[in-house]
Amino acid sequence: MKFYIIIFFSILSIACFSQNDSLKVKKENRFKVAGSVLADSFFSVPGDFSAMGHTISSDWKRTALYTAGIIGLIAVDKQTTGFLHDKIEPNIDYSLPEIKSTIPHVIGTDSYIVYPIIGLYTGSLIFNSEKGQVVAANAVKSLAYSYVVTQIILKTMTSRNRPQRKINDDKLIVEPWTKNPWNFGNYDNIHFGHGGTGTSFPSFHATSYFAVAKVFQMEYNNYWIPYTFVTAVFLSDIQSHDHWVSDLLVGGLLGTIIGRSIVLSSRKQRVRNDRSVFNYHSKRIRMQKQLIPQISNSMVGFHFIGSF
Repeated sequence: MKFYIIIFFSILSIACFSQNDSLKVKKENRFKVAGSVLADSFFSVPGDFSAMGHTISSDWKRTALYTAGIIGLIAVDKQTTGFLHDKIEPNIDYSLPEIKSTIPHVIGTDSYIVYPIIGLYTGSLIFNSEKGQVVAANAVKSLAYSYVVTQIILKTMTSRNRPQRKINDDKLIVEPWTKNPWNFGNYDNIHFGHGGTGTSFPSFHATSYFAVAKVFQMEYNNYWIPYTFVTAVFLSDIQSHDHWVSDLLVGGLLGTIIGRSIVLSSRKQRVRNDRSVFNYHSKRIRMQKQLIPQISNSMVGFHFIGSF
């Protein structure tokens, strides 16, 4: 069954993103193309993290502004999350067919993100498309980085408890849930899976979904398809996420930074390895010179003209 799902998503992914030069077929040996894509993806890892760091450190005023904005979001989290629970979630009433997965940490609607990536890579490998393989590899990296940055590092560092449902009711608080948006510092080991004490900030799903969407948006220069798709997948299971609004927004911001950094680093790596970029014809530059006398009412001199 999973084989047919991968084939379906291969066709779907190629059909959705083949409109703008996205899947040009390479004439080189497919093993050489696949090997070079994987090598570039591996060797660009340091550049990925360098690009993330540069995004944060290149403009400290902007970073400080975003930090202040995040603190402001946390300050009003009880109101915004309460509004989400009471007004928005009850009006989102749809679900996607379940796709069971044996891939570690791929649960629920995650299959709708993972299988299109597998499908894109599989289809691109079959048709020997370098572009599709590069995008799929970058998308996989965006998922991996999102997991490490949010699930392993930031969730462990912040250890924020998740909001109780519904946050505006009069029910007693049941731990580890909370109604206090400042309930950080509840460290309880590193949680490699979903849920648990102190695993709220930021949202791994929001981070990973937006990271993947950003990769596809930049690689294919298309906002509508990737962002509409990941938003539809995310909202189809919104009640299971159990996050403060700030968790979701910060996750989306982090995902955007991760996805953008991966694409920029990947492009630099491909430029380094593409010798044709540097194979300019070494023609000697010559300049023709003219010195023309110029006489007017205000001056007497020469007019120099150089043409290449």
